Amino acid sequence: MSGWLEAFIVIAALAIFIQMCILIAMFVQVRLAVTTFTRIGKEMQDRVNPILQRTNRILENSEDRIASIMGDAAELTRLARGQAQKADRVVTEATERLRAQIIRADQILTGTLEVIEEAGSTFRRRLWEPVNQVSAVVKGIRAGLEFLRKPGREKDAEGATQDEELFI
Repeated sequence: MSGWLEAFIVIAALAIFIQMCILIAMFVQVRLAVTTFTRIGKEMQDRVNPILQRTNRILENSEDRIASIMGDAAELTRLARGQAQKADRVVTEATERLRAQIIRADQILTGTLEVIEEAGSTFRRRLWEPVNQVSAVVKGIRAGLEFLRKPGREKDAEGATQDEELFI
């Protein structure tokens, strides 16, 4: 049994030695990778730092300009809003004046038409009343003259009236 125990100890020692070699290789590779990444990071930093410095300088120089632009934009917006409000007031006022003028013109036109209608009816009444009266007088004179011309007509008129009554 001691043979088996020695064999297992040798196998375990070999496994530990292989693991140690693998760990050393991994350590060396990680160290090389860290060195490479550090070098790449330093190169990247060397390239990016001037760009960042220029960008920072540009932003610092243009900060006043940007603030001025923003102030001008706010002022333009305020002026545009004021002008729009003025235009709205002018249009509203013009619309109200136009509406008042249209109402006034309508009232004038309505009054004029009423006066014309009244004048027309007065003219008809004043003209036709005397004409109707003259016509009535003329009809009366004509009836009187016809009555005086034909004295026998009275009997014919009564006979016609009776015939008419029977007909109805």
